[in-house]
Amino acid sequence: MAEEWLGCLVSLDCGVTLGVYQGEVSAVDPNRQTISLRQPLHNGVRCLVSEVTFSVIDIRELKILEIGNGSDPSSSSSSSHSRNSGQAVTGCPPVMLLRRGCHESQVMWRRAEMENIGGGHRESFMTDTDVDLRGNLAAFNKRLTLTSNDPVTAPQCEEKKYYTDSGLIVSSVSYDVYKRLLAAAERLGLSVERRLEMTGICAGQMALMLLGGPYRLTPKNVHRRPQVVLLCGPHVQGAQGVSCGRHLANHEVDVIVFLPNCVKMQETVTTELMLFNQTSGRNVQSVRDLPVTPVDLVINCLDSHESVFLGEQPWYQAAADWANQNRAPVLSVDPPVSGRHHAVEARWCLCLGLPLPLAQGEGRVYLCDIGLPQQVFHDVGIDYVSPFGSRFVIPLY
Repeated sequence: MAEEWLGCLVSLDCGVTLGVYQGEVSAVDPNRQTISLRQPLHNGVRCLVSEVTFSVIDIRELKILEIGNGSDPSSSSSSSHSRNSGQAVTGCPPVMLLRRGCHESQVMWRRAEMENIGGGHRESFMTDTDVDLRGNLAAFNKRLTLTSNDPVTAPQCEEKKYYTDSGLIVSSVSYDVYKRLLAAAERLGLSVERRLEMTGICAGQMALMLLGGPYRLTPKNVHRRPQVVLLCGPHVQGAQGVSCGRHLANHEVDVIVFLPNCVKMQETVTTELMLFNQTSGRNVQSVRDLPVTPVDLVINCLDSHESVFLGEQPWYQAAADWANQNRAPVLSVDPPVSGRHHAVEARWCLCLGLPLPLAQGEGRVYLCDIGLPQQVFHDVGIDYVSPFGSRFVIPLY
């Protein structure tokens, strides 16, 4: 049945991060669960490559714009439209909606059935059974493994394995190994300041995509600037948030940075705050100065890997309550592995360099490249193959 898709003009909605692709179906691989488009358009702009291949785990929704024999796309744009019109559709498989399920290790293929005048059903090229995505991805001969003389164990929870959209296995590391990784990077010259800058750029890039990317941030929409609130603590993670706020402000985003007035403030935080104050963004020290109405995005940088007692501070509890009551989606940057439920519920979380073994309820996991050289991984005992490809921020499953 896969051959029936060839030549169809389709639209693939891959979410806010990857965007929408349109093109002619050139290949379908039921075994690897991939679909290829010829002469694709990305968000309405012609791609530089002649063909793009997508994995099912990236596709939120698939729509047929035109069937292979050139029929009117309005007659086959969706299965519900065909039912309502009562007209028979011939020569094309039904529209198949590909949506992520509740569990990230499996993808439910839901078959949208089409009925012709006689009431018969047509099947898509895949059945509507559960697909063992984890097993299929493991078959790819691409992997990132940890080879250390000391056993690599995650504190308070077992090691987790994540997968990229190309099938690469990315193993999580414990926080102890993560600290050794950053220490090795500093010895080789990758200073904390450089790491902060790279983290701020990657987090800002992801935030811009979550805000709508080129659809929202255009010179014509300067009067409708998105509003972002960054909740930052007096530590390195907070400095990363302030750096992100500076880059967002440089891209015409209305930025508000919440940073409590603490007696003990790390020098990196003070330096980043001085740079941020040179932008159009605002810095507030009290939750009372934060917006009452919902904002477009909240970026959480309150938590620290080192201090587990921050949650007991009044300013922390007030900021967490504000974030949960504001009803805005939350992006958590560099979340720690605390073994307990975080005070701010995040929809997405961004890990740096390598993922930590986060709990299931931490939201959708993304990974960003903070510029760690290959030698850094070698010094720590990690056999590393870069999972990033052409991107600096990638989703993990």
